[in-house]
Amino acid sequence: MTHQALCNRTIFFVSDGTGITAETFGNAILAQFSLEASHIRLPFTDSVDKAHQTVRQINHIADVGGVKPIVFTTLVNMDVLHVINEGCKDKCMLLDMFGTFVNPLEVELGIKSNHRIGRFSDVSKSKAYHDRIEAINFSLAHDDGQSNTDLEQSDVILVGVSRSGKTPTSLYLAMQYGLKASNYPLIPEDFERQHLPPALVPHKKKIFGLTIQAARLSEIRNERRPNSRYADLANCRMEVAEAEAMMRRAGIRWLSTTTKSIEEIATTILQEIKPERLAY
Repeated sequence: MTHQALCNRTIFFVSDGTGITAETFGNAILAQFSLEASHIRLPFTDSVDKAHQTVRQINHIADVGGVKPIVFTTLVNMDVLHVINEGCKDKCMLLDMFGTFVNPLEVELGIKSNHRIGRFSDVSKSKAYHDRIEAINFSLAHDDGQSNTDLEQSDVILVGVSRSGKTPTSLYLAMQYGLKASNYPLIPEDFERQHLPPALVPHKKKIFGLTIQAARLSEIRNERRPNSRYADLANCRMEVAEAEAMMRRAGIRWLSTTTKSIEEIATTILQEIKPERLAY
């Protein structure tokens, strides 16, 4: 197959719910390939009429592009799935998550699955959903050292210099795992005192440190405050060195975020901190 054909590939994510599961599933598999492609999301495909519209769209892309689109589905409605299967079977590669994984598990376990539409169905009745919303609100309220109150409720407390990745990691932990994540910036006053902010000391077991290469930190800060002392490379080197020295003295576990994704950072934190509310 030519390079042009690879670049012209179109990936569809089709679901009768939000499509988040289909997209997560599909992207995890596609990450194994060096593939440039266009992504088309078709959530809430929950009727036969919508299924026929989806078929027309997939087949049109196949005809125009001259190559089969790849279609990831998480469809619970069997009538909808049948329409798409029959309508596109000669013009696309269809990967059905439920057919591939859920059906064999039903056979192995000897029980029927719930056949729910997505992870967000019946959210109004889900304690886990409400816990996640509460965790997000908590993490926002305790972002960047805004609040010292209720720190004992934190599952995780992240520390590090400004712009080292604390806020996005805190929000990821809250949104993905329902964890109450606080974060505190380490600032020059902390370096002068040569110890952690006093409010954090009683909660040391929950603390995890983030650091970053000074050159990368300078780049990030220059996007926010160009040509400032805050973004100056020499200042960034000083802050990073002081923060790492402080974390070593305090015996805090830490990692560099320079080349790591949010998912990798969060996974490492969970392995080290092991919050009580998560099952292992």
